[in-house]
Amino acid sequence: MAQVKKIMNKPEDLVDETLDGLVAISQGLLARDPGSRVVRSTRIEQGKVGLVVGGGSGHEPMYGAFVGPGLANASVSGNIFAAPAPQHVQEAIEAADAGAGVLIVYGNYAGDILNFDLGAEDAEDNGVKSRTVLVRDDVATDDREGRRGIGGAYYVVKAAGAACAKGLSLDEAAEVTERVEFNTRTIGIALRAGVLPDTGKRTFELGDDEIEIGLGVHGEVGVERTKLQTADQIAENMLNRILVDLPFESGDRVAVLMNNLGATTQMEMLIVYRRIAQLLEEKGITVERTDIGAPFTSQDMAGFSLTLLKLTDEIAELIAAPCESVPWTQA
Repeated sequence: MAQVKKIMNKPEDLVDETLDGLVAISQGLLARDPGSRVVRSTRIEQGKVGLVVGGGSGHEPMYGAFVGPGLANASVSGNIFAAPAPQHVQEAIEAADAGAGVLIVYGNYAGDILNFDLGAEDAEDNGVKSRTVLVRDDVATDDREGRRGIGGAYYVVKAAGAACAKGLSLDEAAEVTERVEFNTRTIGIALRAGVLPDTGKRTFELGDDEIEIGLGVHGEVGVERTKLQTADQIAENMLNRILVDLPFESGDRVAVLMNNLGATTQMEMLIVYRRIAQLLEEKGITVERTDIGAPFTSQDMAGFSLTLLKLTDEIAELIAAPCESVPWTQA
């Protein structure tokens, strides 16, 4: 397999230089100590629950950039597609603490769970109480407890940040975030794997006429590999898998996220969304919000994930609440 070109300096400096670039582009919104894997907000309001998010690098802007008022107080990054170290998790929790405890939100992966739990235990020994909410939105597998956290984390992190900003207690913020997480469902599709920048190799191989449905954001195997389908067929296949899972029903209100995995054109995304919107209207499901972008990437994977979040008045208010970050600012 031929190597793929990437713009970088030394592979061992990838994560640190990415975080340096993030802080530089934030215009003073973010800060990072030399050598630290923690990016923290420069505007942390005291007396409120803090929010920590994080996970492996390679999914930019998630999670590192979603730090700022109305979102996370701090984010912690691991190596490419790898969990952050426990000592860095502890550092993030203590940096985010504003006196009312810390809510921790990240994807449901074994390595992340182990290291975040260890970091949280060490922070608690230093007097910082925390609660954890795992994102498990991937409908590709039947066992909900074992599901991966993928693109739907975009909405879960937003809701968690709004809940903390409202002044809820730690337990209250965790409980409302859990309700949002439960109402979130996602599935992904790939036409081409992403490339690991430190090796120049793709995470998996697909034939020129094949697509992978239900894959993970690190290149984990999906639930179906088929011949390339039309945009309308892809939309129907993905949406049908999501709708039966919660399930979503006529009369429901939803937010829809079309998440570019890194190398899909806006043209392709819009063509697929056009059919998604038609299908939801036919089923009597009202789309109250649509987000199309690249908040949770997998390097330069060609493909996208589709997320539906079932809205209640409470959840809609949290998603619409003000926030300020590098990739996501709303009044």
